[in-house]
Amino acid sequence: MHKTADVSVDAMVEDLRTLVEIESPSRDLRALTASAEAVAAVIESRLGGRAHLVESDAGPHVHWSAGGDPKVLILGHHDTVFPLGTLERRPFTVEGGRATGPGVFDMLGGLVQAVHGLAALDDRSGVEILVTADEEVGSRSSRALIEERALACGAVLVCEGAAEGGGLKTGRKGCGTFQVSVTGRASHAGLEPAAGVNALIEASHQVLDIAALGRPDLGTTVTPTVASAGTLDNVVPAEATVIVDVRVESADEKDRVEAAFAGLTPHLAEAEIAVRGAVSRPPMPESASAELFAAARRLLPGLEGTAVGGGSDGNFTAALGVPTLDGLGAVGGGAHADHEYLLVGAMAERANLVAGLVTARQNAEEEESLSDL
Repeated sequence: MHKTADVSVDAMVEDLRTLVEIESPSRDLRALTASAEAVAAVIESRLGGRAHLVESDAGPHVHWSAGGDPKVLILGHHDTVFPLGTLERRPFTVEGGRATGPGVFDMLGGLVQAVHGLAALDDRSGVEILVTADEEVGSRSSRALIEERALACGAVLVCEGAAEGGGLKTGRKGCGTFQVSVTGRASHAGLEPAAGVNALIEASHQVLDIAALGRPDLGTTVTPTVASAGTLDNVVPAEATVIVDVRVESADEKDRVEAAFAGLTPHLAEAEIAVRGAVSRPPMPESASAELFAAARRLLPGLEGTAVGGGSDGNFTAALGVPTLDGLGAVGGGAHADHEYLLVGAMAERANLVAGLVTARQNAEEEESLSDL
């Protein structure tokens, strides 16, 4: 690997403790404001300059720039999936080489590692950091800003947690959620069952049709996940709702599935169907990460890369054609679960990996500029 940067694991753990102990559930604007201020303070303390809070209806995003021509964007988020009060039940703890607590792996550890890796560099010119407040709930308020800074910088390093075993995430499926709403007609289930239009029966037909849209051979999964219907046990249900999770590996499959949802038709006479949703995060093809992953393997020979099913904000940047490498954050596991953990012993190596990729990107830009003379 390249010459390692001088990073302090103890200092990283303390910064991680600071961020974890300020809970930041998505959509809680007060908590997210406190979290954004803490993230900004850590960045300013370690890197200098000013970290700006970018207000949005989803909470503040944090943006920092070292100045100079933009060359690389460090991308992450500070919102978590855990509700307020989780910290009391599961406090930040370091024991047996593992740090635990809400958000250590997804993805506060990755933020801390990236900041400390950058802090060890003499030259940080062209580096930007963007830490958003709404990744866990779809990035609707931050997507335009993410895409703007990605296009300006020309390369993106995503500090989401590593893949199993510490590998990088070289591809991601596109993902989205659909809601299928069924409208029928209520009637007395005992006296006049035939006078009603049973929305639950219609929804059952739709669930089977929807599940059949999956193409595992192409990496497409279509999974009904939540359903609701009815009001009372003696009333033919007039309404039903089905929520569906969709994951796709290609743009063609995205188009096919979206068209299929738009074309759903009722099985029962007089039933009506309305569909909302889309594959909102486009697929991140492995081609988008190829150049940066090759650079990562030069820095850390033997590093593995894998395509994963979950989405991140790297999906947006890769879809723009911007080179994007994901999974550069914490080594650990248990994202979104009570057993979430981070391996403290891997923190220095990951901080160094980010620092090395930034330097490689800076050098590549300089060589390209010289070749244009």
